[in-house]
Amino acid sequence: MKIAIGVGYDGAGFNGWQSQPAGNTIQDHLEHALGRIAGSPTRIVGAGRTDAGVHACAQVAHFETEAKRPASAWVRGANSALPDAIALQWALEVPQAFHARYSAIARTYRYVLYNHPVRPALAAGRCGWYHARLDLDPMRRAAALLVGEHDFSAFRSSQCQAKTPVRVVRRFEIAQRGPYLMFDISANAFLHHMVRNIIGCLLYVGNGKRAPEWAAELLASRDRTLAAPTMAASGLYLTGVSYGSEWGLPGFARMMPFEMPDGGDDC
Repeated sequence: MKIAIGVGYDGAGFNGWQSQPAGNTIQDHLEHALGRIAGSPTRIVGAGRTDAGVHACAQVAHFETEAKRPASAWVRGANSALPDAIALQWALEVPQAFHARYSAIARTYRYVLYNHPVRPALAAGRCGWYHARLDLDPMRRAAALLVGEHDFSAFRSSQCQAKTPVRVVRRFEIAQRGPYLMFDISANAFLHHMVRNIIGCLLYVGNGKRAPEWAAELLASRDRTLAAPTMAASGLYLTGVSYGSEWGLPGFARMMPFEMPDGGDDC
């Protein structure tokens, strides 16, 4: 059988999603926990490979197994063997043709930025931080220039292994809740560090160092060295992976990071 799973995690204490020799990755912990329930080694494939320190509300993965278990057994059994910061949210048997990565038609990320003169305390490790005042209107104009199909070479890391830098950004919205700014971006796929590099450039626009049109100039340049520094991983959340209705998977996670009443301070 092929089983799809939804996973949430606080990435602060892990070495990213993808399994590696040093261990302590999300994939490592999930494979260990699911293998205990299956009674045999279990290999999982995720929809996206989040970096160390990056969080997820709605990561999707799949694995194959000969063990027959009810969905509740996969979820509760695995969660009993997982660290508190990782939790399966659902499990569902899917057709063999399903693939967590290649069947996905879109991914959505949220970057949470604490815009306050003093760094956060309780939210440390769960948001980015910028001390100076930011103007949302020019940031929104710059973000709008990134929507559509573009070559995002200026926003990819030097370690990016994607075959093409062309991506289609379908939605880019910026909202404010008290001192927190939420940057929600959806695309067919993302390059390595693409979201964090984009947010870094938007801060240059928001603080007046650059005009909104600079975003389009960076796209045209295709030169990463002309762009701003990469923002911290702590503010980035994978908030949804979209699939066609034919797979019958649950939709986006209902809980979104830092959805709080306006006017709040540190969270």
